[in-house]
Amino acid sequence: MRHASRFLGGLVAVAVSAAASLLPVGSASAATGTVLPGTTCPAFPADDVWNTPVTGLPVDVQSATWLTSMSASTAYLHPDYGPSGRPTKPYGIPWQIVPTGTPLVPVTFTYASESDPGPYPLTASTPIERGSDRHALMVDPATCTPYETWNTHSHPKGKSKAGSGAIWSLTSDALRPAGWTSADAAGLPILPGLVNYDEVDASAMNHAIRFTVACTQQAYVWPARHEAGQANASCPPMGARFRLDASFTLPPASCAAVCQTVITTMKTYGLILADNGSNWYFQGTADSRWTATQVDQLKQIPANALQAVDESCLEVSPDSGQALQPGTPAYSAACG
Repeated sequence: MRHASRFLGGLVAVAVSAAASLLPVGSASAATGTVLPGTTCPAFPADDVWNTPVTGLPVDVQSATWLTSMSASTAYLHPDYGPSGRPTKPYGIPWQIVPTGTPLVPVTFTYASESDPGPYPLTASTPIERGSDRHALMVDPATCTPYETWNTHSHPKGKSKAGSGAIWSLTSDALRPAGWTSADAAGLPILPGLVNYDEVDASAMNHAIRFTVACTQQAYVWPARHEAGQANASCPPMGARFRLDASFTLPPASCAAVCQTVITTMKTYGLILADNGSNWYFQGTADSRWTATQVDQLKQIPANALQAVDESCLEVSPDSGQALQPGTPAYSAACG
């Protein structure tokens, strides 16, 4: 599902914001970060909000209200990826490490005023998400630059089109300008929030997971930069973060290694609300190695085992995804 509202008009924007300055991580209990599989690039700096543990944060005062709007009492989490019955076309969001020498081409955007103009490494061989969203995620490993587009249509001779697009730097905490969308309704990057097969196969996924709900309000909270909701304050805003209860467990017999890794990630790093869609659907990479068992085991997690957390104390700057890190004096002073 996509944007319920957009800003109109305006001049085409500049590409990537300047990098935010970094604070020292400072302790072993701070975020460890992660490396984007298949590259030497960080999946954003280790102190980025995506890579920051939320185990010590307080429950948000709106948690119960938001959970009610999300049908948490009767719902279960749903992996929005996995095998489709067609080995070459798995469910999920595909992404591509751009081959050396891939040309950069212009892309015409429907929402140009909130899109980075590019050019983009979009070619006829770029994998595009199946379904209506048609996301395309491309990463240049030489510059650690991810390019992300929504409603993507690749055409030759410079005639490619997309609904919106964003260019990031994996070495920077910089966020989109306030009020801007991205290839995501919340104005967030997509790639760092995906359940990635290589990470869970290695039993280490050290970042938050993106997910969707059916009703979001006309508001966003840091680190989100854009809303696409409705006039219903009982629904969560874009950017809201949720954490699986630390006491929740599933036995290894019904939740094997991949399942246990995802559960640990949800307890430690949580989930970030990034788009409108089905309640409690969380996204992963389109990868032919996923098995039906790995996906189905994750459908045992009840939504009422999660709670919204207030991560506002982590914010260093409203225009940066840099987050105060557990174990540092600054974190202790701000978050208790």
